[in-house]
Amino acid sequence: MIQRKIDYVKDSPAHPGFLGEGHLASALIDGSNFKQSDPFILLMDDRLDLPGGEPVGGPHPHAGFETVTLVLQGDDKEWKTGSLELMTAGSGIIHTEEISVRTRLRILQLWLVLPPEKRWIRPSWQLLPSEAVPVLENKDMKLRLYSGSSYGLVSPLQNHTPFTLAEFSLNAAAEAEQELPASYNGFVYVTEGTLYIGDREIKQGQTAWFDRPATTDVTSVRFRAGEQGAHVVLYAGEPQNAAITAHGPFIGDSPEDISRLYRDYRQGKMPHLNDLPQAQKTIYKAEKAA
Repeated sequence: MIQRKIDYVKDSPAHPGFLGEGHLASALIDGSNFKQSDPFILLMDDRLDLPGGEPVGGPHPHAGFETVTLVLQGDDKEWKTGSLELMTAGSGIIHTEEISVRTRLRILQLWLVLPPEKRWIRPSWQLLPSEAVPVLENKDMKLRLYSGSSYGLVSPLQNHTPFTLAEFSLNAAAEAEQELPASYNGFVYVTEGTLYIGDREIKQGQTAWFDRPATTDVTSVRFRAGEQGAHVVLYAGEPQNAAITAHGPFIGDSPEDISRLYRDYRQGKMPHLNDLPQAQKTIYKAEKAA
């Protein structure tokens, strides 16, 4: 099996976020080179420590892609640690992200491209609660699998664009491996500790993108934690190899699409997430022990 190597490593320093004081954001993927990051459009690491009071955030639209929100650190209420939401915006949807109470939160929010033939699919929403996430734990690591497959685990999450999303908590000097189709584009993000892939060191706060070997065989990525252990999130997905047009909260195939989406939004043609039929919402449940 061909081993993936590191193509390049990127630093993504934190900067003040749009929610004001108490919001730090790191743009792990900033949208400036979609051809290179395909199928991933944007990826933000948002860290919130908000005092509450005057509401921040609010309702806003999306269309033409999917949002994938992983809660790294949350609470026991709306934002539960280890949960994941996937919202397929498709033809257009409005959702509300509003905070008015004391909140400490860290989320990774991804914009994932839709295949061109599914760009305008009807909106839908999936929730994978923390207790329903497939988990593997042994003496070396803990693996939480949110999408795709790993170590015999299979996530129940349904994908339009095939992608793997796995979270590894590695003990000191522990090793792990992730198999990936050769066509997948992907990277690891180190949120704690230090990671090694081959002889390349990836430090906390860095993303390391994999090379893409010229093969049709299955490939794998092997990585090892440093002496203090490591916490790593791995993303890999099938590139769609189709140009996109992006503006504000919308993704389209052309500037005309963007104009139409703004018009649809202003004319009230996009439903709110809360008003979607239950048939378009899925909440996964934990599998019962055999």
